[in-house]
Amino acid sequence: MAHIDLGVDEKQFPGITGPMMYRPETAKPLNELAEVLLRAPHSLPAGERELIAAYVSGRNECTFCCSSHSAFAAAQLDEGMDLVDKVRADLDTAPISAKLRALLRIAGAVQISGRNVTSELVADARAEGATDLEIHDTVLIAAAFCMFNRYVDGLGTFAPVGQDAYAETTRRIIEVGYGSALPVPPPATPVR
Repeated sequence: MAHIDLGVDEKQFPGITGPMMYRPETAKPLNELAEVLLRAPHSLPAGERELIAAYVSGRNECTFCCSSHSAFAAAQLDEGMDLVDKVRADLDTAPISAKLRALLRIAGAVQISGRNVTSELVADARAEGATDLEIHDTVLIAAAFCMFNRYVDGLGTFAPVGQDAYAETTRRIIEVGYGSALPVPPPATPVR
């Protein structure tokens, strides 16, 4: 049970959806940020950007964000959940491009502290073909997901277990994106 009454059934509106329903004024800019970072046209495919979000969320041990963004990444990557699991298990041996590996190393550094991003990490990413925009957005995705993870876990929200629990949200994100991703609660549903 969440630390505060979010005014919704947490099992129907798990993770970040409950707090966003509770405070739509803050949900709007947060969803707009997610939309720009994860779905807008970009040189990094959406699946790879979602993988960055899942990777950081896993390192932060945020069950909801890691599970949901792993599902979103898997749905947009040809290799699916198998690749997501391999990246999360061992970045060094995962079958990904050297550029993505270098960007994920930057994201992992941000997860610890922004000050852990070194000139060497940036130079390594550039040497593998990463652009300044890709480096910028990797840092911002990692920083934003540290915030999202702390938002979800700081309020003690419910996180469903198992990939099937994220199927409908995955479909909605892929089809309509983050700007329209929040489900509409049924009218006059009392919370107990």
